Amino acid sequence: MAEVRLQGPEAELENPTLVEGFPGVGLVGKIATDHLVEHFDMRYYASVHCEGLPRIGIYRGGDRTVRPPVRLYVSEAHDLFALRSDAPISATAVEDTADCLTGWIVEQGATPLYLSGLPADLGDEDSRDLYGIATGDGEEHLEAADIAVPPEDGVITGPTGALINSAARDEIDSVGLVVECDPQFPDPRAASVLLEEGIEPLADLEVDVQELVTSAEEIRAKREQLAQQMQAIGQEESSQAKPLRMYQ
Repeated sequence: MAEVRLQGPEAELENPTLVEGFPGVGLVGKIATDHLVEHFDMRYYASVHCEGLPRIGIYRGGDRTVRPPVRLYVSEAHDLFALRSDAPISATAVEDTADCLTGWIVEQGATPLYLSGLPADLGDEDSRDLYGIATGDGEEHLEAADIAVPPEDGVITGPTGALINSAARDEIDSVGLVVECDPQFPDPRAASVLLEEGIEPLADLEVDVQELVTSAEEIRAKREQLAQQMQAIGQEESSQAKPLRMYQ
C-alpha cells in the first residue's frame, strides 16, 4: 500500500517548496538535501511507504531510534519540505514510488525541486555548471532565478527521472536541477552548487555551504559506501542526467 504517515503534528505551510534527495550519481541530491535538513534543524515529518521501497530499518550513531529509509522533513519557518533517502531505489520500484510521492506533493500544494547529477570529467577544484529543466509553469521559476538552459538534449533516469515524468504527465509545476559532477565519487562541491545557485534562489533561502566545501573529503568518505551501492545497481536504476545521444 502506498502511504505517507505523519510522525507528529501536521505542518502549516503557505507556499511550500519540496527538495528531493534520492541517491544518484555523485550523490549530489542526497548530500544537498541532508545538508538542508541539518542546517535548518528540520523536523522529521513523515515516513514514506510506497510499493517496492526497501523494507529496512535505519538508525544513527548515538541514537536508538529506527526509521524507514525514505522520510520527509519539514521547516515551517522556511516553508520547506525535504525528502531524505538512505537507500538506493530499485528499477522495479521507481514508478510506484513516483506516483505515490507525486500524489502527496500535489495534496500539499508544494513546488518540487528534483535534483540530478550530470557525469563530467572534473577535478576537485573545477567549477560545476548548473542547468534547469521544468514541467508545467516551472520554467517561470528558472527564468526568475536566472538558471541556465541545458546546452544539449538529455534524459533523467532513476527515481528522479520517474518523478519528473509523473509531473510532466500530470501537468504539474516542477523544476529539475542538473549539475555537473564526479561520476565515480560523492561530490560535495557539486552539491554546494545545487544549494547556492539553484535551491537558494528558487526556495528563497540562505544556506551556508562552506562546510560542504571545507569538509569535502570527510563527507566523501562517509558517503562512499552508498556511492558504491549506487554503482552496483547499475546506471539505469541510478538518478542521473545523460546526453540523449546515448540512447540514439
